[in-house]
Amino acid sequence: MADIVKQILAKPIQLADQVTKAADDAHSFKQECAELKSKTEKLAALLRQAARASSDLYERPTRRIIDDTEQVLEKALALVAKCRGNGLMKRVFTIIPAAAFKKMYAQLENSIGDVSWLLRVSASTDRDDEYLGLPPIAANEPILCLIWEQIATLYTGSLDDKSDAAASLVSLARDNDRYGKLIIEEGGVGPLLKLIKDGRMEGQENAARAIGLLGRDPESVEHMLQANVCLTFSKVLKDGPMKVQAMVAEATSILAEKHPKCQEAFAQNNIIRLLVGHLAFETVQEHSKYAITSNRNMSIHSVVMASNQQPKTGNPQQSTSNNLSKPADVIENQVPHPMGNQTNINQMHNLVATTMATNMPKTNSRPPPPPPPQQQQQQNNVNNAKSNGGSVKQNNQHTQNHQSSMSSMYGNSIKGRESEDPATKTMMKAMAARALWHLAKGNSTICKSITESRALLCFAVLLEKGSYEVQYNSAMALMEIAAVAEQDADLRRAAFKPTSHAAKAVVDQLLNIIDKADSDLLIPCIKSVGHLARTFKQTETRIIGPLVKLLEDREPEVSRESAIALTKFACTDNYLHLDHSKAIISAGGAKHLIQLVYFGEQIVQISALVLLCYTALHVPDNEAMAQAEVLSVLEWASKQTFMVQDPSIETLLPEAKGRLELYQSRGSRGYC
Repeated sequence: MADIVKQILAKPIQLADQVTKAADDAHSFKQECAELKSKTEKLAALLRQAARASSDLYERPTRRIIDDTEQVLEKALALVAKCRGNGLMKRVFTIIPAAAFKKMYAQLENSIGDVSWLLRVSASTDRDDEYLGLPPIAANEPILCLIWEQIATLYTGSLDDKSDAAASLVSLARDNDRYGKLIIEEGGVGPLLKLIKDGRMEGQENAARAIGLLGRDPESVEHMLQANVCLTFSKVLKDGPMKVQAMVAEATSILAEKHPKCQEAFAQNNIIRLLVGHLAFETVQEHSKYAITSNRNMSIHSVVMASNQQPKTGNPQQSTSNNLSKPADVIENQVPHPMGNQTNINQMHNLVATTMATNMPKTNSRPPPPPPPQQQQQQNNVNNAKSNGGSVKQNNQHTQNHQSSMSSMYGNSIKGRESEDPATKTMMKAMAARALWHLAKGNSTICKSITESRALLCFAVLLEKGSYEVQYNSAMALMEIAAVAEQDADLRRAAFKPTSHAAKAVVDQLLNIIDKADSDLLIPCIKSVGHLARTFKQTETRIIGPLVKLLEDREPEVSRESAIALTKFACTDNYLHLDHSKAIISAGGAKHLIQLVYFGEQIVQISALVLLCYTALHVPDNEAMAQAEVLSVLEWASKQTFMVQDPSIETLLPEAKGRLELYQSRGSRGYC
C-alpha cells in the first residue's frame, strides 16, 4: 500500500513546487502571490511528510483528500500563471477578480487542514482519546470522517484502541444500513478480520460482532468472502477463546442466512466439523471413545484412557452381554484394553509414576531409597525401552501427539474449555447450533457432513436438556436437515434409517415436544416429523395420534402445520399412504378436518381440505368417513371458488369426491 500512496502523492507535490516557483516570478499581484506561496509551501511540507509516512497512511481517505488537494493546486497554478505576464497589454487584458485570491486562500487552507487530519488520524502512536475533529473535506458528510477515523485506528492503533474502534463500528453498523455499506466500501472488513485473529478477547468479540452486522446482503457477504472471512473464522473456531468462538459462530450464521451461496465456502474451510465439535463438547460421550486406535503404537495416555472403558468384571460372557445391549456403532468403535486385567492396570500406573520420577531434575539431596521389587521391575522395563531407542521423552511426546490427534478428530482443541463458565458454554452451543441451522438449509452436502458426525445425537440431547435458545436453534437445524432429507433419498436413508440410534433419539425428542404441545419449539418439530414421513415403518404407530390431536389446536399455524405434516404421511408419494390414512381416520382425524374445512381460517382450510381429500382417496370405503359425511364436505368445498382455484386442490378434489361417490350411497349423505 505504501507504493500506491507514494504514487498518489507524487503529482500534488510537483504541482506545489510549480506554484511556488511561479509565485516567485509574478509581476502583478505580488503581495497576493507571496501569501499564496506561503500557504502552498506549508501544504507542500505536509505532503512530503505524508510521503515519508506512506506506509502508515490509510488509503481510502488518502485518495479522497489528495484528489481534492490536486485539484486545488491546479487552480492555484493557473491563477499564479496569470500574474507572470510583464507586458502592458497583457496586464490590461488579464482580468483577475479581487475575490479570486481570497477563494484560493480558503481552498488551500482546507487542503492544509485535510492533509493535517490525515497525518494525525494515520499516526500509529497512542492518541489517548484525543479528538481529531472533522477535516474540511467531511463537512458535507461528517459520518464518513468518523468511519475513516475508526478504520484508521484499526490499522495503526494499540490493541485497546482497536477494540474501541471495532465497538464504534458495531454501533454505526447497527444504527444504519448505509453506514454499514460505507464501512465496507472504505475498507473496514480487512482490519476487522485481522483483529479477530490477533486482537485481545474484547477486541476479537467486537470485531466478530461487527462482521456479523455488516453482512446484511449478498453483495456485502461476497465482499467478506473475498477478504478470506472463512479462513479467519476457521482459525478462531479451532484455537480462539470460547467467547470469541461464540461470536464467530453467530456471525457465520448471519452470513449464511443472508447469502446461502457462502455455505460451500464455509464447508471447504472445515467450519462444519469445528461447529459440530463445539456442539458435541460435554453433550455426548467424549470423542476419543469413538476413535479406532491401533494397539501397537498406543501411548501411555491412550492406554490409561482405554483402561477406563473396560468392565470391572472379568467374565467374558458378561462383557459380551453388555455389548449386545449397546448400539452397534458404539460397539464397533470401542477400544479394548491392551493390558487385559486390573493387575496390569496397576503396573501401568507404576510405570507412569516411574517415568515422571525419571524426568525430575537432579538435586544434591540424599538419593532415594531403592524401589520395591515390583517398581524395580518397571524401572527395568523403562531402561529396556531406552536401550531400544524408545526414550521416555519420546513417550511423553507421543502422549502429547496422541492427545492432540484426539482433539483434532473434530477439528478443534478442547484444551481449557472445561474451565469456561456455564453461561459461555451455553452461548457457544446456541451459536454453533444456529450456524449449523443456516449452513444446512437447502444444502445436501453440508447436511450429509453434519449427519455423518455425532450432530444428530447432540441435537437430540440438547432438545431435551439445553437452554431455550439452544433448544430452539437445535430444533431449527433439525428441521432444515429433515427438509433436505425429504428431497434427497440417499441422505434420508443414510441419516434417518430406522436402526440408527441417533435417528431414534431425534424422533423421540421431536415426539416428546409434540406430545406436550406447549412450547415454541412445536412448529419446527411438527415440520421435521412431516419431512421425515417416508422414513417411518408401518409399525411406527406413535406418530400419527399426536399430530391428529394438534389439528384442533387453537393456534391456526399449529393446525395448519399439523395438517401439512399428516398430508406427507397420507399423500400418494408415500409408500405406506394406505396404512397412514387409516391411522389418521382411526385417531379421529376426519371430524377435526371437517371442522377446519368449514370454520378454519383460509390458509388452514386449504391444508385441511388437501389432507381430507387424500384420506378419502385412499380409504373411501371407511365407515368413519361415511359417518362423518365427508362427501358432503367435499361437495361443499367444490362450490367454493377460492378452494377450487387453489393449485393443490384443483385436480385432487374432484378425484377424491368421485372415489367417495363410488363407495357411499346417496342416502347416507348429508347436505349443507
